[in-house]
Amino acid sequence: MKKSMLILSVIGLLMTIQVKTYSQNNLGKTPVDGLFDKRTQSANSLNRVPIPYTSIRESDVMWSKRVWRVIDLRQKINLPFYYPIDEQQGRKSLMQIIYNGIKENSITAYGTDDEEFLTPLTAADLGKKLDRIDTIQVTSTEPPYDVHDSVVNNKFNPSDVVLIRVKEDWFFDKQRSVMDVRIIGLCPVKELYDDQGEFKAMQPIFWVYFPECRKLFATNEVYNKFNDAERRTYDDIFFKRLFGSYIYKESNVYDRKIGQYTKGMDALLEAERIKNDIFNIEHDLWEY
Repeated sequence: MKKSMLILSVIGLLMTIQVKTYSQNNLGKTPVDGLFDKRTQSANSLNRVPIPYTSIRESDVMWSKRVWRVIDLRQKINLPFYYPIDEQQGRKSLMQIIYNGIKENSITAYGTDDEEFLTPLTAADLGKKLDRIDTIQVTSTEPPYDVHDSVVNNKFNPSDVVLIRVKEDWFFDKQRSVMDVRIIGLCPVKELYDDQGEFKAMQPIFWVYFPECRKLFATNEVYNKFNDAERRTYDDIFFKRLFGSYIYKESNVYDRKIGQYTKGMDALLEAERIKNDIFNIEHDLWEY
């Protein structure tokens, strides 16, 4: 009995010494929010580069097709693009990254009609497009309770963007014998409301050149619902095509969108037809 009490006393003393030593060693240090300090991993993320594309020769492209598709950020599979609304644990939403990149001049914005990326938007033009100054009527809180106009400066909110238009080229590379795709540009689309708060339309705001964005995308992590320890970036998401989307236009002689010649369920079926046609091109090439 005395031996057992002695052993328990020694263990208790050792635990007390260990706790005191740990407290002294960590006195004044910033608490670590997690299993370990992520500074090393964060530094590695900042030095990451985009996944390199395979070199393509013009003579090796035996077939190509340009399509435009929409990524709806409200779909469950696309929520990592939309959240977090505010920066959280070093993570930002896709639109926050694009918007900050434009303000820091690491990304160039182009007009909504400039899908060929020929004329960059100036800072003043972009400010007029994104920020809005409204005049509202306000009633005075003191007699004679007169009504006067008040100017309200509505700053651009990245969370207003709910759609991303994607311009991309599908092609068959006969050198590698594979069907491949390259994203060319992205166009954020935000919801537009009237003065009464009623929804009016979807408004595209600008285009960005995707290859120019890849460096910034590669250095920003995105939420991975399957594994918090996997450091996945926005460049990984686009490169591996881990998103949901639907086609709204293909290259055609009329240069028209699907919605201009069919509606409703027929429009969805037409989008599926275009997707299946691309699949069948590759499949038919291997028929013999």
